[in-house]
Amino acid sequence: MSKFYAIVARDRPGAATIRMEKLKQHLAHVEGHLDRLAVAGPMRDEAGAFTGSLLIVKAESEADARALLEADPYYQAGIWNDIDVRAFGAVAGDWVGGKTW
Repeated sequence: MSKFYAIVARDRPGAATIRMEKLKQHLAHVEGHLDRLAVAGPMRDEAGAFTGSLLIVKAESEADARALLEADPYYQAGIWNDIDVRAFGAVAGDWVGGKTW
């Protein structure tokens, strides 16, 4: 049974140019795995500059979630220098239809 994993991947300094160069390949990777993504998107600072990515993925294990991320062209290009993967329990909010308790 799949579980949810939250992935916060922070961009390394100076990654903006590489991010744009790899965007097309990154989006193709995302489109190829839409069935495994609860939500995914870029994080930005107040000025709108990219600072990283946030993903909530469906995976069998943390290793499985990491493997999905490591197959991403952004990962392979070294855009992210700080990656945190954690089991995630969606229990409240619009995405879960209110609350689960």
